Amino acid sequence: MSAARWLAGLAVALLLSGCAGVKVSSIDMKDYVAQRRGDVLSTGKLSFATREALQVIGLDDTACGADLPACRRALAASGGLDDERRLSALSELWLQAANAPAPGPQDAPARLAAYLEAARHAYAYLFFTARRPGERAFEERQTQVRDYYNFAVQQTSTLLFEMSRNQPPHQDGTPVAVAGWNIRAQLEDMRPPGEQAMPRELIPAASLTFAGIRSLYRRDGFGAELVAVTTPQERSADGLDLPFRESAFPAISAIALFAGRSLPEVLATREVTLVAYDPYRRATIDVAGTPVPLAANFTSGYGLWLARSDFATQALRTLFGGARGLQAPHIYLMQPYDPERRIVLMLHGLASSPEAWINVANEVMGDEALRRKFQVWQVYYPTNAPLAYNREAIRSVLERTLRHFDPQGTAPASRHIVLVGHSMGGVLARLLVSSSGEQLWNSFLADSPMAGEQLERARARLGPYLRFDPMPDVGRVIFIATPHRGTPFAENRLARWAANLVTLPLGIAERVADVYGTRPGQAQISTPAPLLHVPNSIDNLSDRDPFVQRAATLPMARVPFHSIIGDDTPGLPLAKSSDGIVPYASAHLEGARSELVVRSSHSVQESPAAILEIRRILRQDLQEP
Repeated sequence: MSAARWLAGLAVALLLSGCAGVKVSSIDMKDYVAQRRGDVLSTGKLSFATREALQVIGLDDTACGADLPACRRALAASGGLDDERRLSALSELWLQAANAPAPGPQDAPARLAAYLEAARHAYAYLFFTARRPGERAFEERQTQVRDYYNFAVQQTSTLLFEMSRNQPPHQDGTPVAVAGWNIRAQLEDMRPPGEQAMPRELIPAASLTFAGIRSLYRRDGFGAELVAVTTPQERSADGLDLPFRESAFPAISAIALFAGRSLPEVLATREVTLVAYDPYRRATIDVAGTPVPLAANFTSGYGLWLARSDFATQALRTLFGGARGLQAPHIYLMQPYDPERRIVLMLHGLASSPEAWINVANEVMGDEALRRKFQVWQVYYPTNAPLAYNREAIRSVLERTLRHFDPQGTAPASRHIVLVGHSMGGVLARLLVSSSGEQLWNSFLADSPMAGEQLERARARLGPYLRFDPMPDVGRVIFIATPHRGTPFAENRLARWAANLVTLPLGIAERVADVYGTRPGQAQISTPAPLLHVPNSIDNLSDRDPFVQRAATLPMARVPFHSIIGDDTPGLPLAKSSDGIVPYASAHLEGARSELVVRSSHSVQESPAAILEIRRILRQDLQEP
């Protein structure tokens, strides 16, 4: 065969066979991950899986972007794809349309409809295709589609909230017609209608980031993670001030349930029910006969509460008697009250507020084992008041709060409360589990010149502060950097200067004046007994203060207690060490179930070692009868 004929034959063969159709190249790890996991939510572009599905039916993402409705119709009508590939691709395409820049607020109904379609197709993929979710547990595509659903429900919930501000969805099951859909609202585990005002805001938890909180605790699962911004009830039905505030920023987990029991019915329906759950009470839910974990965010509502509360400024105003300072203790619930969960009650220290527990409360609520059994309450009290006053006031508001939620006192929440006190809060925690007998009262009488009517008036007005028994509902106490015997720091020049600026609450001044038959601003009160000197909070923390000296000898109830102590004096023996404010000799208590000394300054409660110890103690508490 001649060369010419051989070349001609080769040319014909090449023409008949076409060019080589497969070429190979390698990609690095970054591109590998992007190819597998990138999608319209993470990169703004369609996922590799959706682009592949479009190519199967002869489309590409560029042509699809030019006419999205036609692309979706072609994809829905194609018989060349199985249900899983078709539904997952349609969910992402609807999400792409919903996320497109909107021309203005008037486009909200169209966006809402697109998000509902994205959620509907993801819902159909997850629960109405041949394979159940558990059979695809390790597939990245299922994780992507779950995220499409969760994001679409999140956007649906917030969009519907904004569109319906003046006419919220009915909570009695009556549907509201919006954007061509009949939408019902249903509350599960939530407050019944009428007991709490509608939220002022509905915020996606994923949109919030925080500085100052070390960890973000959430639970992966099914549903949208939201934070409701509410106005807590401050007065009872009879007009009295409530001693507590429920969480103003409750966590909500929302899901969308589409009507229908088969794939064709789900794809044809125009009815959807938005269900809101309390994620503290539900860890799993049943969807279309399949148990699935309920998504939750346990940190965002707590962080938003702290960020908007302005506690730091108010705490200083309170200490120095400024306007809008705190006048009486309040109990703050970190989550909606749950009668089945025991209470961890946290008491902050001098010139402080619930901000003292930023990471402690978050770590306790973030621990799944503790979250199932405990709820966190925090006491916010005026730290300018003396210890005797705050002990009585805190006990009173705690008992009133417990009676409000559990009038019969039979719920687990009312029993075996765990007190956690830092610094002066630890001294108050000890007083709450101590018995005064007649010791404090007799000490007052021994030095008092009062008699007759004046003594009887003192007995009536001051008796509750000097005579008390342990709270019967306390089951364990954790003392943190607690000056049980006071501290010499309260006597240094800076502390004495600050003490001179501290102003007692007006109510305390009025009570003392009434004992002596005068009124604030009238003639100078004669020199009272040491216990009736009405020391302010800084005076009370001195190791020379008579009340603290005598309170340190009071017998405690037989409840287990633990000590966490800071040491900021390296090189000194433990017995002579200090956290810079409280000496070890004052913080140490004989008989403690455990004592942990942490290399830390006085704010030891925020150290990781102390938080781990608190969690250990609470876990131990759950194991003991």
